[in-house]
Amino acid sequence: MPSDLPVSRSRAQAFDDLVLDAVERLERLWARELANVDFLVEDVPPIPPHGDLTEAIPFSRLESEPTGRARIIVYRRPVEIRTKDPEELALLVHETVVEEVANLLGVEPESVDPEN
Repeated sequence: MPSDLPVSRSRAQAFDDLVLDAVERLERLWARELANVDFLVEDVPPIPPHGDLTEAIPFSRLESEPTGRARIIVYRRPVEIRTKDPEELALLVHETVVEEVANLLGVEPESVDPEN
């Protein structure tokens, strides 16, 4: 029996969707450059190995492999904590993804997504 109740999305699922939206937008602009890039979402960054908690908590991380593959990991909780509303969250997610793509490509963030 189909339910008439709206499907509710968890905060984590909604965050994943924001990252996916940002990635899809950038893949349209940089398809070839991003072909070997995996985009991931994790809840929180790993604790530094030496327990140095004085450093700022990152929103994301770029990992490059000698094989030419790369991973961009966006950390959900630090991004959520820094925002006040869904619109601000969407903007910070997009900016975070753009910044890591810029790091990967060795260009300024403004040139990664000039329309934003």
